[in-house]
Amino acid sequence: MRRRTAPLALLPLALLLAACSDASSADSSSGGTSGGVDGKGSLTLDVGDQKGGSEAILRAAGELDDLDYRIKWSTFTSGPPLLEAINAGAVDTGTVGNTPPVFAAGAGSKISVVAATHGHARGDTILVPKGSPAKKPADLKGKSVAVAQGSSAHYQLVASLKKAGLTLEDVRVSHLQPADALAAFNGGKVDAWAVWDPYTSQVLRSKQGRVLTDGQGVVNGLGFQVAAPGALEDEKKAAAIGDLIERLRRAQDWAHEHPEEWAKVWAKDTKLPYEVALDAVRRSNGTRVPVAVDQEAIASEQEIADTFAQLKLIPRRFDFGDFVDTRFNGDLPPSTTPARTFEEGS
Repeated sequence: MRRRTAPLALLPLALLLAACSDASSADSSSGGTSGGVDGKGSLTLDVGDQKGGSEAILRAAGELDDLDYRIKWSTFTSGPPLLEAINAGAVDTGTVGNTPPVFAAGAGSKISVVAATHGHARGDTILVPKGSPAKKPADLKGKSVAVAQGSSAHYQLVASLKKAGLTLEDVRVSHLQPADALAAFNGGKVDAWAVWDPYTSQVLRSKQGRVLTDGQGVVNGLGFQVAAPGALEDEKKAAAIGDLIERLRRAQDWAHEHPEEWAKVWAKDTKLPYEVALDAVRRSNGTRVPVAVDQEAIASEQEIADTFAQLKLIPRRFDFGDFVDTRFNGDLPPSTTPARTFEEGS
């Protein structure tokens, strides 16, 4: 695969996945498309997904081979429209990142957070062009920064600025979705870009930018499985959701143990260059550890919710714990369990 300008091409719209499954984003795009059906039996579980998301990793890990219920897949461009479908009862469950549930809960949506993973936040970055004079976040004062409004990157930008003694008012924020932000970044229209993997890996692989700061120690690195309360009230559907969660946990273990195989599948599903996919797997996607949705996770999400409420980007303050169902925690480790790592050069 040639490395010159190929990674600079705009990623497909389907890649607005990141702050979900590592990513899910808070992209404002809406709607979903129906996919295939897996499994057998009389029960059908409607599962929301994104390109390169749950279906891809489950299939790659062989976790869809012996289902005794049917999964009907619906593909969404990002976390928010997926959660809108859950709220409407059109989807029973789906995987998103740490910020979309905050916005959905703030809007009073009917959602329940039922499972979590914890991964590295090295792929959650603020990027600057290669020749930028900026050396630290404080150098962004007065500069223009692109970010998707309400996304995990939006919160990371807020938190990184705060750590540097700045606020959003100290920078010129351009609310751009990733495809537009990538074009603006490459065209020199903005001074920095707050974004996530695989966009981070794409820019770094193209050598058109560098990391000014990343999310390690700034954001919580959590991703969530979210379900419709109505589905959880159905005994058979609740059992199927629990089984799906266990399969996703095993698939995440498989992805860490087989990064090259997973990167090939991810690249094919998303049309990413393989090298970019492998970089993103090692930097963030393949580092995720299944963890409990515990009080620490709830408190961390509450901090995000309070921050956006204070910024008046969500309409009200609320208790995030009211939107959590812990029945599937089992004996999982705490949400603060360190993420997995890959050996340098592996």
